Amino acid sequence: MTRYIFVTGGVVSSLGKGLAAAALGALLQARGYSVRLRKLDPYLNVDPGTMSPYQHGEVYVTDDGAETDLDLGHYERFTGVPSRQSDNVTAGRIYQQILGKERRGEYLGATVQVIPHVTDAIKDFALDETSGTDFIICEIGGTVGDIEGLPFFEAIRQLGNELGRERTMFIHLTLVPYIAAAGELKTKPTQHSVKELRSIGIQPDILLCRCDHEIPPSSRRKIGLFCNVSEKNVIQARDVTSIYEVPLRYHEEGFDDRVLDHFGLAKSTPLDLSQWEEIVRRALEPDGEVTIAIVGKYTELKDAYKSLSEALTHGGIANNVRVKQTWIEAEVFETEGAVHQLEEVDGILVPGGFGERGTGGKIAAATFARERNVPYFGICFGMQMAVVESARNVAGITGANSTEFGPCDDPVVGLMEEWIKESAVERRSEEDDLGGTMRLGAYPAKLIEGSKVHRIYGETEISERHRHRYEVNTNYMAKLEEGGMLFSGLSPDGRLPEIVEIPKHPWFIGVQFHPELKSKPFDPHPLFSSFIEAALAQSRLV
Repeated sequence: MTRYIFVTGGVVSSLGKGLAAAALGALLQARGYSVRLRKLDPYLNVDPGTMSPYQHGEVYVTDDGAETDLDLGHYERFTGVPSRQSDNVTAGRIYQQILGKERRGEYLGATVQVIPHVTDAIKDFALDETSGTDFIICEIGGTVGDIEGLPFFEAIRQLGNELGRERTMFIHLTLVPYIAAAGELKTKPTQHSVKELRSIGIQPDILLCRCDHEIPPSSRRKIGLFCNVSEKNVIQARDVTSIYEVPLRYHEEGFDDRVLDHFGLAKSTPLDLSQWEEIVRRALEPDGEVTIAIVGKYTELKDAYKSLSEALTHGGIANNVRVKQTWIEAEVFETEGAVHQLEEVDGILVPGGFGERGTGGKIAAATFARERNVPYFGICFGMQMAVVESARNVAGITGANSTEFGPCDDPVVGLMEEWIKESAVERRSEEDDLGGTMRLGAYPAKLIEGSKVHRIYGETEISERHRHRYEVNTNYMAKLEEGGMLFSGLSPDGRLPEIVEIPKHPWFIGVQFHPELKSKPFDPHPLFSSFIEAALAQSRLV
């Protein structure tokens, strides 16, 4: 029997509902139960694919090509369960589906309304593809009281009634702020948040209270009394140094015990959290430190590179070192001499991005890494700029550029119009919708035997996730390889370059895909583990 846990939030956004859901999933797994995590987003975009990173943070891509909320990255990193298209839906997609049905006459002339049509569609999404899973943990985006979120709260209220308490649970995450001037914690924001939730018919079963100070028993009793929640179900969620401490701290607070008590489930399975204890030990008590410069376009908002940041941390965990991340806006390097800021770093990573802004700085960073033998990791756009740099400065192709920025003499990067995936032809053109021109999701690649990436992966066939429009042009492959760059990974049909490297460089690798999307603290991606290992060797040379 599948049970449903709905996670909601109040007071303010960004309290950590996604992390709370992911940590609970990890704890239930440790108890021997299977889990799947989902995100219901109330905004009207069909998906986050066309949203600015400054607005929404990173776009997390699944194997099946869905552009989803960044919280799905947390779900995968904590549970190891691959997310799917069916694990994230927005109000925009719900309304798009409903209006499509209305235009096709599928409602048989009925007046289409929020209740029951919108709420039914939300419920159908929450219940779809759940058989055989013990727990579905479903996070509702935004905060209680948001206008756009009301249909979602109504839908889960209805599910609570239809499935019954034996199959549903409501967890509400709130803020208990500490007022320094008064020298005390304030419970009133939590009280008002729960009051708002109850006004729409949802009574929380567990309260997770975010705080930066210990919540005393008297305050817990007060919260429980005013919110109609058992005192033992008022769980404090204190700030932690590493997000990977969260499962351990929640377990210490009895969070997983309270959840199993609610469903009347036994706790007989031996609980083994040693994996998380070792991850936290390595994260908080490393043997050394390396400094990695991330030369990007959206560095003002770290959530724009959330999976990347975590993957670097995972590489550090694999090597038992702390990874100090120095975030540098690419445009900084477009001024003469500024690139020397990189002289003190142990590795340089240039991540993905769209548009021409900052490209000169990314190319300058690649030049510095190549000439100074500093480990370089180019991801997606970072690979393309490394190819442009090598074409211009090594292969003598002075007009090399990407057609993403307009017509050029030598399009070493351009829009590939068609390719093969799983024996089917996929096509795209400049006239397609923005999402339609993307190569999205998991694609296979074949590695050149004896190459550095072959040694890193330990195999010749891999599958990685993509999110990009433009490709490196294979017409320039021979000339680039004459200049010392090896195309060490290609699509199975040989038409799409997936990986480039410089064999004579200590560690210079560019990949067209996003390896950060598959990295986990308990299973670091091999490229990130190897990159941090190379940075550690570099730090010992300096």
